[in-house]
Amino acid sequence: MDFELDETHAELRALAASVLDREADQARIEAHERGGRPYDAGAWKALAQAGLLGACLPPEAGGAGLGPLAMAVILREAGARVAPVPALPGLIAALTVAGHGTDAQRRALAPFGEGEEVLTVASREAGSGPSDPPTVIARDGRITGRPGIVPYAAEASAILVPALSDGEAALFLVRPGDAQVRPVPTATGESAAVVTLEDAPGEMVGEQGAAAVAALRLNTLAAVTATASGVLAGALALTKGHIAARRQFDRVLAEFQAVTMQIADVYIAARALDVAMWTGVWRLGEGLPAERDLAVAAYNAAGEAVRALYTCQHLHGGIGLDLTYPLHRHFGLGKHLAHLLGGEQAQLELIGALV
Repeated sequence: MDFELDETHAELRALAASVLDREADQARIEAHERGGRPYDAGAWKALAQAGLLGACLPPEAGGAGLGPLAMAVILREAGARVAPVPALPGLIAALTVAGHGTDAQRRALAPFGEGEEVLTVASREAGSGPSDPPTVIARDGRITGRPGIVPYAAEASAILVPALSDGEAALFLVRPGDAQVRPVPTATGESAAVVTLEDAPGEMVGEQGAAAVAALRLNTLAAVTATASGVLAGALALTKGHIAARRQFDRVLAEFQAVTMQIADVYIAARALDVAMWTGVWRLGEGLPAERDLAVAAYNAAGEAVRALYTCQHLHGGIGLDLTYPLHRHFGLGKHLAHLLGGEQAQLELIGALV
């Protein structure tokens, strides 16, 4: 099977890598962390000016209409550098609205593609599984419930919220100003808040609510696993560079057989995640059944990928835990993504149910 990107997506990957290498290098990320801002506005604007945020958007919003595969390409590059930008929730929300929103809702995505606005998504209630139905209730366009901890809720122009409307699943766009937003700390340092809705006005996404909710679930699996793929690829690159340069007992670490075997295990975990992720994302973009393939990718992201990150830390020794060295960001984000997926066992149960 050929898992190489076509010319369009290969160029998109090269562009994303070029922009992020410039805007999200180690020095820029450290400066951002010292500044205490919710995200790097300069890097976010640079992604928009390069046309990367709009690559997934429909033409009526000024986008290129490249869909899920473009989203995965961009998020993988962002994950590899642990770029402090709200791309993950934003692209999930934008792609879902682009696929199932009304014409007016799709046109309203233009400011996001230009980097002027942030979008986010409340994918599920805190403590619920990835396949659990939403328990936020919508009646006559008014939303009540607690969709849990939402990334970049305070900075977003709109939150995409799953809810039950007349007993059926649906998606609604809610403005943060109409909700109670209480900031909370996160393990990754990204901005997040507990969102509580009490009779808040909401705008339904499209007319087929169940289809939109199903699309949100698949887009979330695709986006999270693509980001996890990038996180592990970045950690692998850091670890390969370390063991190729670090000397112990007058030999570089890479010459020790035990080290070679462990880094090979990390490579295998990365390739397994890549194959499952690209298969699922390609099927999603082609309109083919993709849930089982994406569930396999999520299982790898929540299981073997996390164990591979532990191995990367182990091979670094003490420096792997040093906050002045970038590996801790990959580890923290990788664990966070596994939690978003509900953990390894939840994905295994989902695969079993699908089979």
